[in-house]
Amino acid sequence: MCGGGGKALALAAAAPGARVIASDTNRQRLSQLAPRAERAGATIETRLLDGGREVEQLAELAGSMDVVLVDAPCSGSGTWRRNPEGRWRLTPERLTRLVDLQKRLLDIAAPLVRPGGRLVYATCSILSVEGSWQAADFLGRHSGWRAQDAGFDGGRTDGAATVLTPHHDTTDGFTVACFVAPC
Repeated sequence: MCGGGGKALALAAAAPGARVIASDTNRQRLSQLAPRAERAGATIETRLLDGGREVEQLAELAGSMDVVLVDAPCSGSGTWRRNPEGRWRLTPERLTRLVDLQKRLLDIAAPLVRPGGRLVYATCSILSVEGSWQAADFLGRHSGWRAQDAGFDGGRTDGAATVLTPHHDTTDGFTVACFVAPC
């Protein structure tokens, strides 16, 4: 889910010659990216996906991507310092739905990665169930994949994930995990 495309824009700026594909199932969120990319002078391919049909719609990319970033929908707990009302909107049922969706997105993304390529999982959450537990679950379900350090300065290791928090890192809260596909 690319949302407004901020991470896609950052990737396009960091690797101007790379093919960057941003996808989402939400037309409104995806439509925000094109004007932002144009202003930035970035070339980003967008794909509006039908929920439930993502695997077939991305099949042509199977095994060909050097890096796939899963910017997963999450609880937003890492932004509660700025948006404290978010903590009151999170229910156990909503958290369960988000964790299930994150798992599904990782399963959709994994086959797209070329052998030896990277799958990066990111959330703006500091909850273990959306971070380190999700990373451990992915590794348990996908044999041959291995965790790799996400390469951040700062943050703390939590299992296969790196967690950045406002208190320790003076940022919003984030969790990032990087996985390497089997060769």
